[in-house]
This record gives sequence, structure tokens and C-alpha cells, in this order.
Amino acid sequence: MNGFIGEFFGTMILILLGAGTGAGINLNKTYAKGSGWLFVSLSWGMAVTMGVYVAGVLGSQGHLNPAVTIPYAIFGLLPWHDVVPYLLGQFLGAFVGAALVIIQFRPHFKASPDEAAGNSVGIFATRPAINSPLFNLISEIIATFAFVFILLNLGNFTQGLKPFIVGLLIMVVGTGLGTTTGFALNPARDWGPRLAYTILPVPHKGSGEWGYAWVPMCGPLIGGFIATGLETLLK
Repeated sequence: MNGFIGEFFGTMILILLGAGTGAGINLNKTYAKGSGWLFVSLSWGMAVTMGVYVAGVLGSQGHLNPAVTIPYAIFGLLPWHDVVPYLLGQFLGAFVGAALVIIQFRPHFKASPDEAAGNSVGIFATRPAINSPLFNLISEIIATFAFVFILLNLGNFTQGLKPFIVGLLIMVVGTGLGTTTGFALNPARDWGPRLAYTILPVPHKGSGEWGYAWVPMCGPLIGGFIATGLETLLK
């Protein structure tokens, strides 16, 4: 249960702060409307930091991400009996975090009548800058490979200042590699909020764009697997 609780609340905080940033920069009549990519990368990096701190205190390894959990289990870094509680915590936490953002920004959703006004699934989930599915997939594989490979060399990243280092890692992956697809890096971070936007009563909402959702599901899982496998071979 500690694994589930830690992953649930850690991922909830991650999405509450991260998707909150997405709402703030996109929706009408917020103070952050129109902020740039550096602001996005910084905010998501700090959102991950806070999520990892919460998860670590509550008893999990602070993965917050199936692309970390599943490869870690495959290569013996996490017991298999922890996988299902971790994954449930991650996806449910992401959904609840997104639901809280919908509540927080409800007046701004009402003030944003269509996608042209910023009311789109891109507040919560990733979208490609150029729609090219094969290269979008490759982008997610490369970005997640870099993220997980570096993460593996941090050891226990819930301790001391290491969550802050993880946040800096997210920031530099965002600025360096994230500008092509929005750097999902994390299936739960994409699918949980995408589902919340799709099924919850969001004023004036657009499409959930599920035709693209396989990219942020498959790309991070492949990238995480390659990174963890390579790290195992090198050791």
C-alpha cells in the first residue's frame, strides 16, 4: 500500500502543478497567458521535484512514471509485486491531479470558448509540433532514453537534494529535446489527464485526440526499456 499511496499522491501533485501550468499559459484571462517554453520546462521540472519528494516521504521509490516502473521491474530494480500498485497509483493520481486543475480553472475554461482561445487537450496531454507519427515516436524514445539513463545514475533519487536534480533533469530534457512533441516521457502523465479532459465536464472542451495517444504511451516505454537495459549491460 505504501507504494500505491506514494505514487498516487506524488503523481497527483506532479499533474496538479504541471497541468496547472498548461492551463495558465493557454486559457484566457490568466496572469500566465502566453508564457514561453522556458516557463513550461521550468514549471514541469519543479512539478516533478515536488512529486518525487511527496512520493518518497510516503514510501514509494518516487517513479511517478510507468516508463520507469516497468523497465525497473524487467531488469530487477523493482520487485514485480510492486508493479501493479505503482501503475495504479500513477494513472489514478494523474487523473485526480487533472480533475483538480479542471476545478481550479473552471472560470477560465468558461472564458475560453474554443481551441483558438487555448481550450484544448494540450493543456493536459502532449501534442506534436509537427504531426509525423514515426518521428514523433522516435522523439519520445530518444527523450525518454536520455531521461531514464541519467535517472539510473542518480541512485535513490528521493533522498536529500536529488529530487531537485531530477527536476533540473526534466527541465533540460524539456528545453533540449521536448520542443518536438511536448516531452511526455511518461504514459501516465499523458493518458490520465487526457482521459480526465475527455470524460469530465470541461466547459467548451475540444477533442481528446486519442488518435495520437499511442505515441506518448509507446515511445516512453521503449525509451525507458532501452535505457535500463543499456545501464544493466554497462554495469
